Amino acid sequence: MPFDLRSPVRLNELNRLDGRPETVQFGSALTEADYALLGAWFADQPTKTLRVNASYDRTITDLEFLRHFPTLRSFQADALFHSLINIDGLAYLPDDAHFIGLGQTKKRLSLAPLARFTKLRRLYLEGQSKDIEVVSDLRDLRSITLRSITLPDLGLLTPLSSLRALDLKLGGTKDLTLLPELQSLEYLELWMVKGLEDLSPVAGLPNLEYLFLQALRQVESLPVMSELIALRRLWLETMKGLHDLAPIREAPNLRHLGVVNMGHLQPEAFAPLAGKPTLESLRAGLGSKRKNQAVDRLMHLPSDADWSKPLTA
Repeated sequence: MPFDLRSPVRLNELNRLDGRPETVQFGSALTEADYALLGAWFADQPTKTLRVNASYDRTITDLEFLRHFPTLRSFQADALFHSLINIDGLAYLPDDAHFIGLGQTKKRLSLAPLARFTKLRRLYLEGQSKDIEVVSDLRDLRSITLRSITLPDLGLLTPLSSLRALDLKLGGTKDLTLLPELQSLEYLELWMVKGLEDLSPVAGLPNLEYLFLQALRQVESLPVMSELIALRRLWLETMKGLHDLAPIREAPNLRHLGVVNMGHLQPEAFAPLAGKPTLESLRAGLGSKRKNQAVDRLMHLPSDADWSKPLTA
């Protein structure tokens, strides 16, 4: 859990934060003295993230306070929809910052200040698309999340040859034709992508290890699973248009399968997967205890897999 701060900030309180949590956050503007104290403390905390969020009192309108954080390499500003009107303060962060997250704001903000962060490893953007073409030049990116952002296709991402993780959430990026150009992808999450019907390009990702699909209402079939030779984990949630699980049997090295909030399925849907030799665990949620128990009797698999998203260095 993140650690919440408010003025007055006390050094002894900060010094107790050894190890965890990894994120320190505040939702109301601090005093200049508190910013200076916190910035000095962060200088000795290279792995921690500073987050500003949920400024319900609307006291956080810009990021000028970052002038007190010249060594900060991991920063996120989100849930500031009504208050944040300027992100020019990102200029105070070091060139080698490795994570930046920006949430949705009422005023459209230019992403041009991101151009300087050519060493960035992780990027989270929600609802921010003005000058988004700058992302193509962040060639060291390992992970990117695009939430509530619609792209005509994935051309913006194809120059990112080091990309390992891609999350498309909400938005309407329904053309995945260029997905196979992201050959380094190991994790792909598609969640509530409006209008998305065709997952066939996913089959062109031979290095994909974890595929997470949730609430894609118009998807009726899975990609060709036999091509996903590195796939170890497959998570399907609220995929109401999906009725046939048989293609999953063709995933040559699949070990862990999750099929949850899928009450439209009957236990018999798992019959083609019974006895699949590579499967080590199954988490099934078909909306009733009776159906879930029937799946357990059919599959004889534990449900204790680690479903956390892999971290990218």
